[in-house]
Amino acid sequence: MITRAKKLKRDLGFWDVFSIASGAMISSGLFILPALAFAKTGPAVIFAYILAGILVLPALLAKAELATAMPKAGGVYFFIERSMGAPIGTIGGLASWFSLSFKSAFALVGIGIFATLINPGITETQIKLIAVGCCLFFMFVNIIGVKHTGRFQIALVFSLIGILILYVFRGFLFIQPQRFTPFMPFGLGSVFATAGLVFVSFGGLTKVCCVAEEVKNPGRNIPLGMFLAFSIVMILYATVVFVTVGLLDSQELSNSLMPISLGAGAFMGNLGVLILAIAALLAFASTANAGILTASRDSMAMSRDYLLPKIFRKIDARSQTPHFSIIFTTAFMIIIILFLSLENLIKTASTMKILLFLFVNLSLIVMRESKIESYRPKFHSPLYPWIQILGILGYGFLIFKMGRIPLSITGIFIACALTWYLVYARKRVKRQAALVHVIERVTAKELVDATLPDELREIIIERDKIVEDRFDHLIKKCEILDIDHSISERDVFKMLADAFSKRLGMNKEKLLELFIKREKESSTVITPGLAIPHIIVKGKQTFDIMLVRCKEGIIFPDASQPVHTLFALVASVDERNFYLRALAAIAQTAQDKNFEKNWLTARNAEGLRDVILLSSRTRD
Repeated sequence: MITRAKKLKRDLGFWDVFSIASGAMISSGLFILPALAFAKTGPAVIFAYILAGILVLPALLAKAELATAMPKAGGVYFFIERSMGAPIGTIGGLASWFSLSFKSAFALVGIGIFATLINPGITETQIKLIAVGCCLFFMFVNIIGVKHTGRFQIALVFSLIGILILYVFRGFLFIQPQRFTPFMPFGLGSVFATAGLVFVSFGGLTKVCCVAEEVKNPGRNIPLGMFLAFSIVMILYATVVFVTVGLLDSQELSNSLMPISLGAGAFMGNLGVLILAIAALLAFASTANAGILTASRDSMAMSRDYLLPKIFRKIDARSQTPHFSIIFTTAFMIIIILFLSLENLIKTASTMKILLFLFVNLSLIVMRESKIESYRPKFHSPLYPWIQILGILGYGFLIFKMGRIPLSITGIFIACALTWYLVYARKRVKRQAALVHVIERVTAKELVDATLPDELREIIIERDKIVEDRFDHLIKKCEILDIDHSISERDVFKMLADAFSKRLGMNKEKLLELFIKREKESSTVITPGLAIPHIIVKGKQTFDIMLVRCKEGIIFPDASQPVHTLFALVASVDERNFYLRALAAIAQTAQDKNFEKNWLTARNAEGLRDVILLSSRTRD
């Protein structure tokens, strides 16, 4: 069963994608974490950040491919659920929502902490109240509409990047080279260990996948926006940390929770501290804004799939936003702000983020190996499957290194998520995952239904804005012959005549005679491997089509090589105009560079049908 949920409005463009992805990365990972990382690694902390960025690449590539194939709300949750099933999807969806909400809540607390630079007399309670106030503000921004959220995010991110560029260029003039020696005081091992610590700095990069359903032209804008955000933020991390290490004494840097502001103070005085404090506030605000935007889509997507109560999938008719999911996510974040501050819970959220990265690489492998014809990403991850396997091994190692307490809490969380699935969701969910299609390749085909391929087909139609025409509707209803042995042209015509006679109520022998006569007049093999036998019959408003695949080849006497693809057309005289348009549609479809490969590798009749329905031909 395909869920017919109300669709979200596509209001986000390329710069919105870039801003959501980059804004979700530039926060505590840059304004607080460098000091803690420097204390463990020394000046080599620069390499730790670069290594962490490299470790993110497998997840980035996997999510870019999956998001262009399935641009739906929920992002990572949707990929995991459709590839590995509802039980794992429940764990992934709740883990994604939990980690996004938790990190966004602490970004809001960061706003309160940095507010102490402006007013040192602020109390801890006031810090929390400031965070709650900001949380409510971002909630209203998100409820008003995703377009306003995107514009607000663009303004935040570009202001932030401008300040950081100013910091790098001005601060570079005041660097003292001796501060970089010794460069690696704690050895190479400390760099790898610290990379695990700062890895979470890049964790927000792929948040934008959660709002993929609201992105215009997702096949282009999502991967380009993500890769540009990754490149720019990676450069900013490396250069800002490099400048900060060169500006501050090691003791001073190690003991600071506001290292970038301290670095600015070294060459710009109090004005520099204030400017970078404002930059930090912008960073935390952009992370919190992006967090509410993306986390609320996780709960909405799970509700669409009946894994959460239906109230979470309600969309406001006016703003086209999931208002209840936004409000619920905000309420959860306020609870975190007011009552929770345990470091182990922050580490647990990070552990879940790494677990999600591991799952998403598994998801890509499952989707590729399922060989579902309607899985058609616009972007393909390079070096498949080796980069995904390396990612899975790397993320497994990082999870192991997170420590016993976070691992224990994560284990409890997974047990609770599975309990929720068993108690609430299992009886409501009937979908089959792509994993079943992988299993089908070595077991019984009867295990598999068409639910996922059909859903993926609908997603592609929406993504590529395919407006189905009459030819598409005929293909949806036509008969398909998939012949597994070599056969003569006359025997194929017999099969076609028999099938058309049943469908159209016509004489079988007369249809066979017409096919043979048409072939004698001139060969219907129009290109090597492709034939379009077509005949005119008596009557009115008659038009039908049949598809034939023969992997071993149909032998046409006048053809230089066997025919593997055959489109048979039967039409009455009054359908001549559409008859010509149908021939043009077939010709356009067959000219696609991937047509022959897709046609010969399609796993069954429905896969062959999808090859035609999802072609990029011009439609009437």
